[in-house]
Amino acid sequence: MRGWWQDLSDLVLPAECAGCGRPRAVLCPRCRTALSGAAPRRVRPEPMPPAVHAAAAYADEVRALLLAHKERGALALARPLGEALAGAVRAGLRQAGDRGVSGNRCVSGDGCVLLVPVPSARAAVRARGHDAARRIALAAAGELRRGGTPVRVAAVLRQRRAVADQAGLDSRQRLANLAGALGVVPGGDRLLARGPVVLVDDLLTTGASLTEAARAVRAVADSGVSSVYRRAGGEGREEHGAVVPEGRPDRAHLRWGMRDGNRAGRVLCAAVVAASPDSFELNRN
Repeated sequence: MRGWWQDLSDLVLPAECAGCGRPRAVLCPRCRTALSGAAPRRVRPEPMPPAVHAAAAYADEVRALLLAHKERGALALARPLGEALAGAVRAGLRQAGDRGVSGNRCVSGDGCVLLVPVPSARAAVRARGHDAARRIALAAAGELRRGGTPVRVAAVLRQRRAVADQAGLDSRQRLANLAGALGVVPGGDRLLARGPVVLVDDLLTTGASLTEAARAVRAVADSGVSSVYRRAGGEGREEHGAVVPEGRPDRAHLRWGMRDGNRAGRVLCAAVVAASPDSFELNRN
């Protein structure tokens, strides 16, 4: 666990840019441009989760920045990473305009768009000392509100079961590994009823995590029941209203956002700070 003095020293006396190593800068101008200098773009991973926009490609300086924030606790990077994510959220909301979002207004629930972070395993959060995706989501929400977009973070997803290490798995194997792994915490259905959802994460590799997150949110939106519950002794979880076709975890994404526009609890789109360079190829067979 990081000490408060270490967090403070990172903010006041940065040793070097986390992207390129330039001295005395949390984030140098060159690396800031690599992160947020271009307009966010639509990415098309396989399998296809909700429509996803990414601020940058996961390579070089951007890769170094995300790893420094997530794995090395460079918390001062949360704000610029959040600003990049906010740009991707705005791009997604603009594209979702045909489904009922217009400008900075949302007509469902209490008027707020809900940013729902994809959760990491609890063990990973403990080891890192912070929840990277949630921290970036909070920074993005602040940036969006400053720009006039009504938004709040709803960290309602949790892992329901352990999953295998994703390293070395292809996209279909990753989706099968994650199928049914996420659920909504007790009471999360009430939060999700307050507005439409934008799923957010720091990184998109294959789209499997966002696809599973969309399934978990849709299960609650369809059933009105949180997909995580407590048994005697506080352990054990069970899913309600799952939409994964039997034997076909690769098709779990097909029902995201297909109906009801921007109704509260519906997944409008997804946004990430960075995505694998291959996912930016729009015309893939």
